[in-house]
Amino acid sequence: MKIVVLAGGISSERDVSLSSGGMIYRALRKNGHQAILLDVYLGYEEETEGIFGRDTDWADTVMAVGEECPDLEAVKALRGDGGKGFFGPHVLEICQEADCVFLALHGANGEDGRIQACFDLLGIPYTGADFTGSCLAIDKGITKDLFRAHGVPTPRGIRMKRGERETEEIPYPRIVKTSCGGSSIGVCIANDTSEYERAKEEAFRYGGEVIVEQYIKGREFSVGVMDGKALPVIEMAPKEGFYDYRNKYQAGTTVETCPAQIPEEKSRRMQEIAEQVFAILRLKSYARMDYIMSGDGEIYCLEANTLPGMTPTSLLPQEAAAAGMDFGQLCEEIVQMAHRR
Repeated sequence: MKIVVLAGGISSERDVSLSSGGMIYRALRKNGHQAILLDVYLGYEEETEGIFGRDTDWADTVMAVGEECPDLEAVKALRGDGGKGFFGPHVLEICQEADCVFLALHGANGEDGRIQACFDLLGIPYTGADFTGSCLAIDKGITKDLFRAHGVPTPRGIRMKRGERETEEIPYPRIVKTSCGGSSIGVCIANDTSEYERAKEEAFRYGGEVIVEQYIKGREFSVGVMDGKALPVIEMAPKEGFYDYRNKYQAGTTVETCPAQIPEEKSRRMQEIAEQVFAILRLKSYARMDYIMSGDGEIYCLEANTLPGMTPTSLLPQEAAAAGMDFGQLCEEIVQMAHRR
C-alpha cells in the first residue's frame, strides 16, 4: 500500500510526533509498504511524482525525544511562506494519492479532530479516531463531564479559564494542567496557594482553559484498546517525581511493567473501564486510557489518548508486545483497521 506517515506539526508535542513517525515509517517499510514520512507543517518542496518509491532519508534522525519541548518559533521560521496555514507544501496533494494516511501526530491540530474533519471532507482514509472521538477526548473538561455522567471513576476537579474564580474548592495538593494538552506538558502539582498560582500560570501557557484536580497519590497505570478490546495493563513507576514529559520519553527514567503486577480483579476493572471509555467517547481503531490507583486500591481514570505515542519508550507498543504483537504487527493492524473502516 501507498502510505503517508504524517508527523511533526507545530504542537508542543512535535518532537514526540516525529519520533513516533520515524518508528512507524521504518516498520511499515519493513512490512513491504511504499511508505513515506512527511512533516505536515514543513511539507515537501521537491517534485512529488514517484514520491512513494523514494526513501525518506531524514527518518533516521528523529528517533530520540529531547528533555524539553521544541522551539516552535524556530520551526515556524523554516517555512518560506511564513507559516500561512497548517499544511505545508504539497501535503494534501500527497495524502490524496495515498491508500492510507497513518496519523503520527500528537496534540493540537493532530488529535483535536480538525485534521480528521479535513480528511473526511477530502475522502482521505486515515488511522485512529475520527473527528467526533478526537474532539471529545482532546478536551479533558468534556472528557471529565462524560466520565461523571457515565459513572467512570475520576478525580474530583473543575475546569476554569484565565481570570475565572473556582466554582468548587479543591483540596490541596492539587494537579493543574491545560485542558487540551498532552505528554504531561504544563502539568504541575501544587501543595499550597503560592504553588497553585505558579502552576496555573504554567498551564495557561499552553491553552486558554485549565483543569484543576485533586491530587491522588498512588501508582500510575495505562491500558490500551485495540478495536474496542483492552490490552494488558502496564504500570509506570518513575524513578523520580511523577510521570512527566521527561520521565515519559527519556530512557531509563521510568520502570515499566507489563503485565502490571497487581491483583487480577484490579487489572480486569481497569480493562473494563478502558473499553467503557472507548465507547463513551465514540473512539475508533485504537486508543489508550491512563489511571491512578490510590494507596487504598481505588482506581481513577484520568484521560483518553486517541493517538498514543509510538516512540521507543511509549506504552501502547509494550502492551501490544505483552499480548503477542510486535511493533510491526501493531502498525499493520492499525493500518488494516483504517482500511476496513
